[in-house]
Amino acid sequence: MPRPVDVILPCLDEAQALPGVLAALPEGFHPIVVDNGSTDGTPQVAAALGATVLHEPRRGYGAAVHTGLVGATADVVAFLDADGSLDPGALPAMVALLDVDGPGADLVVGRRVPVGRGAWPWHARAGNVVIAALLRRRGVPVHDIAPIRVARRTALLDLGIADRAFGYPLELLLRAGAAGWRLTEVDVGYRPRTGGRSKVSGSVRGTLRAARDMASVLR
Repeated sequence: MPRPVDVILPCLDEAQALPGVLAALPEGFHPIVVDNGSTDGTPQVAAALGATVLHEPRRGYGAAVHTGLVGATADVVAFLDADGSLDPGALPAMVALLDVDGPGADLVVGRRVPVGRGAWPWHARAGNVVIAALLRRRGVPVHDIAPIRVARRTALLDLGIADRAFGYPLELLLRAGAAGWRLTEVDVGYRPRTGGRSKVSGSVRGTLRAARDMASVLR
């Protein structure tokens, strides 16, 4: 029987996309929806579809992700955006690369490959290229700061990630690299989001805000 995996989905007004994302989760992957102050009924939709729903009143990607990580119970956890831009079907292959029962990776991360026009706006992609290049100069072998990741829950908590905003994914990679973790990066399809506008890539302002948070982590 497959090892159960908790899938942490930080959400802010994702009621439109969430049903499709949850329906696409493979068997054995349990969704934990962390509502970050939605006003469109996101937590009600998630609960009706069988997800565990947690609430994080502090606004911020990192705050929502951390709450989900603390609330998870499975040994292995995955992180996934709830906007429909990433295929949950990629998760089983990522989990299979983990060091669960033998030698393998400590952290498996996605490298986004755009599928469809408008999936990844130029300003978001440009910022990502710069940050990823800085990470590689620090010995972290990644080409993307992607919002899809798989690792062991207790190991992630032990990293002591402190950022509670958009700098969380970057701090995770930096701390994992410093701790000597084995990182594996795999290509994942990146599609236009199902509904609404991305809080990061949906505008230049959002991208700049994320870049500011990540720059503070790099400093």
